Amino acid sequence: MLASLFQNTSPIDQSIKAPHILVILPKLEKLPKKYGVTGEESLEKLLLRREMQLTDLHRTPVSANLANGELCAWVMVDAGESVFEQQTCVRKAIKLLLAENPSEIHITVYGTPHQKKVFSELAVYAAWVNGAALPVRKNKPSKKPLTKIFLYGYKDAENFTLQRALAEGNLLARGLTVLPANELTPKTYRQQIKKLAENEGWKYQEFDFNKLKEIGAGAFIAVAQGSDSEDAAIVHLQHNCKQNSPHKSIAIVGKGICFDTGGHNLKPARYMQGMHEDMNGSAVALGILLAATRAEIPVKIDCWLAIAQNHISPRAYKQNDIISALNGLSIEVVHTDAEGRMVLADTLTLAIKLEPDLIIDFATLTGSMKTALGSRYSGFFSNRDDLAQKAIAAGKKSGERVCAFPMDIDYEESLESTIADIKQCELGGEFDHILAACFLRRFVNDIPWLHMDLSASSHKDGLGAVDSEITGFGVNWGIEFLKNISSNN
Repeated sequence: MLASLFQNTSPIDQSIKAPHILVILPKLEKLPKKYGVTGEESLEKLLLRREMQLTDLHRTPVSANLANGELCAWVMVDAGESVFEQQTCVRKAIKLLLAENPSEIHITVYGTPHQKKVFSELAVYAAWVNGAALPVRKNKPSKKPLTKIFLYGYKDAENFTLQRALAEGNLLARGLTVLPANELTPKTYRQQIKKLAENEGWKYQEFDFNKLKEIGAGAFIAVAQGSDSEDAAIVHLQHNCKQNSPHKSIAIVGKGICFDTGGHNLKPARYMQGMHEDMNGSAVALGILLAATRAEIPVKIDCWLAIAQNHISPRAYKQNDIISALNGLSIEVVHTDAEGRMVLADTLTLAIKLEPDLIIDFATLTGSMKTALGSRYSGFFSNRDDLAQKAIAAGKKSGERVCAFPMDIDYEESLESTIADIKQCELGGEFDHILAACFLRRFVNDIPWLHMDLSASSHKDGLGAVDSEITGFGVNWGIEFLKNISSNN
């Protein structure tokens, strides 16, 4: 549940009882007298004590108690910096206030009309995504949710509809990802998705274990058969925009491995820790679908979620097995911990049968992508140069930064098999992120396609506007990308 938002075009009035105040300023050498900035005298004393310049606030937000005990935080946003840097500044400032678990915060913005609009959008979004409490199972949770946000100095005619939709999508993705694996099993995950589909008016369809076996989805079944409960499934959700004008058909595919042991190639403990998060790609796909629905992005979306677990058991698939995928390709299994590309292969095959204009898949797919980029960016691959350019542009505009990687045809030499049509991977994982993309390309035919390897799905100190380790990375990027695609109909 997002905090309720109240807007006022007037500056904050000192008579208003506001225990927690955020002041957002444009980058200035000196504060104009006309601003009458809240807590200006306290700010000046604070800067003097810390030997800081006023302009340092665009890198280092500060806070202090005012005369009546209010906690006030000040930050400067430099319009010349990237969206990511602007988001980071605002997030750090809001964190100073949220540390006290307030039930409400008061945000006041200064600057030109355009600056006020930008600052308000940044602050309201950051307050929504960081003010909500993610699921925890403590008897006494340490964080309380924010219930009210008061904005002064700007009023949005559309009531921040887009920012609200983005926050709801991001929180859905993060909320699902943090759930423990004994709570979010393939069965319970499907139940949650079905309930969400009913609430949002999405068409819901399941290809359960037996149905997938019947139609020959051998790559998915190879992974799913290792679980005691055969509750794995490919879930298909469909959303048609309410607008009657013609619009693009987009397939969004997400990897939903609720827990990944590595299978017979069992992960060591340090790498198995956190593997309940291996369903993050499907959570991001759901978050995009929810945000696109709420924001009424004019696209038709088919969302395909590959939901399973990768366990070790007598029935689990093994190295050197030969698997027949849904599209007829035979696959030589090389490493059972490369299960993500297996379940995605058959899911992509189902997705292309509806002949979408574009396919985007999201997955926490390879450790080598995180080795290549760290966790501040996510990497992507595409079979169209124009899509790659749009992906990078969407990253810059959304604050969720992405980097393009190559998958030239000669890389596929590493996937040549003497006994099957294709090898699943190589045992050496130095450039496995590239080989995984080359593998998946074999299952999309020539449909325009973009594959996102979510190396930024978690980042220790938060990322951009989001302060939690689980970032929900991909939801904002996805909506910005879809907005671009829909505007070019």
